[in-house]
Amino acid sequence: MDLIRFQPVPALAPFVKGYIVIESQTELVNRVLPDTSIAIAFQFRGRVNYLVDQNTSSIPVVSISGLRKSNRLINYTPNTSALIVQFKPGGAAPFFTSPMNELFGETTSLENVIGIQRAVTIQEQLAESVDNRKRISIVENFLLSSLKVNKTDMLIATAVNKINFANGNVKIKSLASDLCISHDAFEKRFRKIIGATPKQFASIVRMNAIIQQHLANRRLKSIAFDAGYFDQPHFNKEFKLFTGQTPTDFLRSYVGW
Repeated sequence: MDLIRFQPVPALAPFVKGYIVIESQTELVNRVLPDTSIAIAFQFRGRVNYLVDQNTSSIPVVSISGLRKSNRLINYTPNTSALIVQFKPGGAAPFFTSPMNELFGETTSLENVIGIQRAVTIQEQLAESVDNRKRISIVENFLLSSLKVNKTDMLIATAVNKINFANGNVKIKSLASDLCISHDAFEKRFRKIIGATPKQFASIVRMNAIIQQHLANRRLKSIAFDAGYFDQPHFNKEFKLFTGQTPTDFLRSYVGW
């Protein structure tokens, strides 16, 4: 599998983390962990499927995926290419009218969000293009034409920064209090913009931080304790839901993008 990364133009930089062009010459299966990015995927060659219990489930050719709490196995058929748009936390909301929490745990055709004609047009343009830079340009023109609010929610952005700084080990009520907003109002606003509850988002951040620290050869048990897990069986259960494997098996086999 070849991965080619691109950065967004300045006008989209506040919202888009980056683009990844994935090219797979042979059939393979990749394990994708939960992340804090809502993503749009454009398949322009071959087919990409979910692998569930040894069965494949087709992913729409142009799809949008929300945040989720569990891993996914993705099957790439031979000679497959796809372009992934990774939004920053809260970065997708300014492009769409629907609340982002409606996408939690879901992958749906982008035509359900933007209309079938626009989705088909983009798909055709990408299929006809033979240059990745041109494909990025097509996608960025689509994003710029879809931008409805040319700014991010600063309160939610501050909350995200605080959660990231604490590696997800935060108390949500205290966070809302620090931001001078009621807990209920904060939850509703956060879900709409980020696509998950603050607790769900913090859980994703926390587990990713644990994995990254353990990959740096620290003891997993002490890392889990530092992250706020006081019960090893509970941590093991959450880790397996997040990665699909036990910690030992995961670290032996994981290759992600």
